[in-house]
This record gives sequence, structure tokens and C-alpha cells, in this order.
Amino acid sequence: MTSADVLADAYGRIQEVVHEAVDGLTEDHLAYRIDPGANSIAWLIWHLTRVQDDHVADVAGVEQVWTAQGWYHRFGLPIDRRTIGYGDRPENVVAIQAPADLLLGYYDAVHEQTLRFVRGITDEDLGRIVDTRWDPPVTLSVRLISVISDDLQHAGQAAYIRGVIERTK
Repeated sequence: MTSADVLADAYGRIQEVVHEAVDGLTEDHLAYRIDPGANSIAWLIWHLTRVQDDHVADVAGVEQVWTAQGWYHRFGLPIDRRTIGYGDRPENVVAIQAPADLLLGYYDAVHEQTLRFVRGITDEDLGRIVDTRWDPPVTLSVRLISVISDDLQHAGQAAYIRGVIERTK
């Protein structure tokens, strides 16, 4: 197994959890918040997808799926097209509402672009510096693992909220 295979497998696991958390839920379920300051499933899935899209597109040197494939317009959200959710306050979370098919369609499109990139990575590529704003500078391997970690945490949070919804229906 190569490094590219390991990365592709990890990103595939994110896709599995995202689908398990979202499939079959209504828009009301996706917008449900455990308390007024909490994130909704819709926001969590949108945010983790935006982070993956933003970060992987940057290191791959391609346009984000969000704009290149028109997802920003399809969502029709009252937000700036560059927003990815970092620092969102409760009023921002409420604004992110979408049906399951739209959330999963966008996630799957980002997943495809991610896999196209990571399947072409060699071990030598992993040490490439991709962000000098940090000390130490961020390598490609660190950036890709960071996205995996962040996405799995948020997908797990969405799965937890789904469990709460299912137990209280």
C-alpha cells in the first residue's frame, strides 16, 4: 500500500461517515441544534466540506468545487462565497440550511476532486511546504492529515446529533 492509497482510504472513511450522518434526514432534522449555541448537522457537513474543498484545492493548485462547479449558487446561502465556517457564531450556523441531497452532492463532488489529487501523490510530494504562515511551515502531509482529522471530528459530531434526533423522534 502506498501513501496515496492510505490517504485515499482515509478520505473514503470520511465520506462513509458523512453519508451515514445525513442520509434520509429531513431539512428540519439537518437544521436541528441541541441548544441555541450548538452546530447543526447541516452546518457541520457544509463546514467540513468547505474546509476540505478549500484546503485540498489550495495544495492541488485547482479552483474549489464550491465555485468551479456552481455549488455556491446552488446552495443560495446569504454568505460570502469564500466563507468556510471558521469562527462562525450561532447566527451564522442558523443561516446554513440545505436538504440532504444538496449537502451530499457537494460533499461527493469535493470527495472526487480530493481523490483525484491524493491518488497522484508520491512519498516525495508529502514533504513539500504548502503554507509558510506557520512555524514550522506546513507540509503537504500535515495539511492533508489536518483536513482528515478536522473532517472526521465534525462528521462524528453530526453522527452524534443524528443519534439524538433518532432517539427523541
